[in-house]
Amino acid sequence: MARNKFGLIGKTLKHSFSPKLHKYLGDYSYELFELEAEELESFFKRDDLKAVNITMPYKEEAMKYCNKFSPEALRMGCINTAIWDGEDIIGYNTDYYGCMEMLKEIDLEIKGSSVAILGDGSTSKTVRVALEDMGAKEIINISRRGEIKFEEIDRYNLVEVIVNATPVGMYPNNLESLLNLKDFPKLKAVADVVYNPLRTKLILDAKRLGIRTATGLKMLVYQGIKANELFFNREFEEEGAEKIYNKVYRDVSNIVLIGMPGSGKTSLGRSLSKKLSRGFIDLDREIEKINNMSIEDIFKNYGEEGFREYESAACNIYGKETGIIIATGGGVVVDKENFNPLKQNGIIVQIDRRLNKLATKGRPLSKGGYESLVKLQMERTKKYQDFADFKVVNVYHPDCVEAIINEFNEITGC
Repeated sequence: MARNKFGLIGKTLKHSFSPKLHKYLGDYSYELFELEAEELESFFKRDDLKAVNITMPYKEEAMKYCNKFSPEALRMGCINTAIWDGEDIIGYNTDYYGCMEMLKEIDLEIKGSSVAILGDGSTSKTVRVALEDMGAKEIINISRRGEIKFEEIDRYNLVEVIVNATPVGMYPNNLESLLNLKDFPKLKAVADVVYNPLRTKLILDAKRLGIRTATGLKMLVYQGIKANELFFNREFEEEGAEKIYNKVYRDVSNIVLIGMPGSGKTSLGRSLSKKLSRGFIDLDREIEKINNMSIEDIFKNYGEEGFREYESAACNIYGKETGIIIATGGGVVVDKENFNPLKQNGIIVQIDRRLNKLATKGRPLSKGGYESLVKLQMERTKKYQDFADFKVVNVYHPDCVEAIINEFNEITGC
């Protein structure tokens, strides 16, 4: 049988972006293989495999089934790529290249600095080697079972760079974090190898504090590019690699629409969904479906406070999705805790519209006439600004749709 199959092996792969990445790397089928540990040996004996990538928790275990290794794999003691070459199975570590690309975002803060790596698994080994090569002065590992445990972290709060190499905060356990970054007074930069969500709570917290950040999507994409080069014995130009990264980033980013009630978020969201071939979520409609009750009835029965609780729950559910359009209710910005769920995978767009053009039917907080809308706008203007990445004025629907797409493409580099 011909060896022509490519793919990814791991324990749980439903969250993986790898198929999205590999569709841009070439015309070949790329499969996901979810395996239990006891299935690894028989898997590596298959006669149809040409190359596979390897993710948690098998980056060390898979070395048993290879008989040759790249220098990087030997240096780090783990692999994330295996290639069948004649009678040999060769183990490589392309995570190193991806990690170096990720850390370039904060490289000015690494040289000569004290760095803490969260975690002591196989990924942390790769991160340590990359940090050593970038000139870190001191590197410590903090983990649940290692020499330095998380309970002792206050003794090491003067570190200048933190790199998360654990799965904490990864889908589906979004917005979990191991640390309060305010406890680290000398912190200059934070990196997180997690790529789904695009921005973990650790990254969002760092951005809020004005700390430089590097995110895991770059590591994922560039390790995949290096793996593809090994698959097919070729090389990507730097510009080509960057274009692939931008395309993946664009594909998985949500467009989140916020703005005053009646500003046109739902109709714009539907148009964007059709134009970009993306799924569309109207948060208010989803709240109605979940609770089998209209928004007006929710306000009548539970008041605004009760509605806001339902709204926050919906933000947490749908903010985990990737590559979709989300239209929010006009008051989603009232609770600042909704920012992280929407921003973790989203580029947030404020839809601005003249008050006398706002629709008010079926909107409980817009029924007091023009004066009520003026008051509502004054209360929320700063909150919309704090949430939004950019603002678009909705005067003419088609122009507004195009303006959103153009700005979204600009932000994602496409």
